[in-house]
Amino acid sequence: MANKRQLFAIAALFAALAFVPLFVTDSYIRHLFIIAFVYAVIASNWNLSLGHCGVFNFGHLTFFGIGVYTAAIASKTFGINPWIAMLLGGGTAALSALLLAAPVARLKGIYVVLVTFAFSQLALQLVLSQSQITGGAEGMVRLPFLQLGSYSFLKDFKFGYYYVGLLLLALSCLFLAFLSNSSFGKSLKAVRDAEDYAAARGISVARQRILALTLSAIFTGIAGGFYAIYLRVASPEVFGFGTLSLALSMVLIGGVNTVFGPVLAALVLTFATEAMAGLQGFEDARFIVIAVAMILVLRLAPEGLVDLLGKLRLPVRPART
Repeated sequence: MANKRQLFAIAALFAALAFVPLFVTDSYIRHLFIIAFVYAVIASNWNLSLGHCGVFNFGHLTFFGIGVYTAAIASKTFGINPWIAMLLGGGTAALSALLLAAPVARLKGIYVVLVTFAFSQLALQLVLSQSQITGGAEGMVRLPFLQLGSYSFLKDFKFGYYYVGLLLLALSCLFLAFLSNSSFGKSLKAVRDAEDYAAARGISVARQRILALTLSAIFTGIAGGFYAIYLRVASPEVFGFGTLSLALSMVLIGGVNTVFGPVLAALVLTFATEAMAGLQGFEDARFIVIAVAMILVLRLAPEGLVDLLGKLRLPVRPART
């Protein structure tokens, strides 16, 4: 279980984030926070299969993309309420993860990477080929926006979307923290660290891997649905390698053995990459800078940024797993 200092630091972080829109009125800064929340959900849920279960699922961003297109098609083509469309994104993402997990559960090493990468390419080709439904390479635009009664989220300078994104992140973190500290979470770590020993103790390795992949897709798909409804766009770019590499860097820099490490890394890297994009000469080199930062963090603190903060005697230390 996380110690009291870690819980206090986490509570303080979310409390501070809750007050941000009251002091930051610039809609672009709020936009960056919203994007950071989405990335934080993606990275922290990827950590469930990668960090806690040891399955290198290279198709995790596919669950996000499936959530994006589910919400887009459901809301625009079928006229489903955007709030429900976002939740449907989580359902279809979990279903696709279940289908992917069946062949992956008994594979190891590079074969897992190859199968999951092939799955992501299959999903991308499906989106591109079914242009009458998905819009093909041009995507889908002008998706319905969120409303709460008579209140429209479209003209409030991203105030409402900010809190929806923050709530989504908070619920995702609570979900992951519960799983991580449950007997199920401990069984995932046993599968990761000593597969043969776990099997000898009666743990079904294949079943735990299937559950880990499926559960990691739920909030990832909902985040994809929120992303589509927020930007009012569904584009094949969500399946791109750039998005995948950025999310992976958040997992590795934040810490693969923590729930909240990727969240902290997502906030830092989202604003850092945006700041470097505005500096002359760093427009394209920013990703090299992130790669170097990832190497340095992993060299100094293999357990990630949160562990590094602990070594610096800051009041955040990761829960050991």
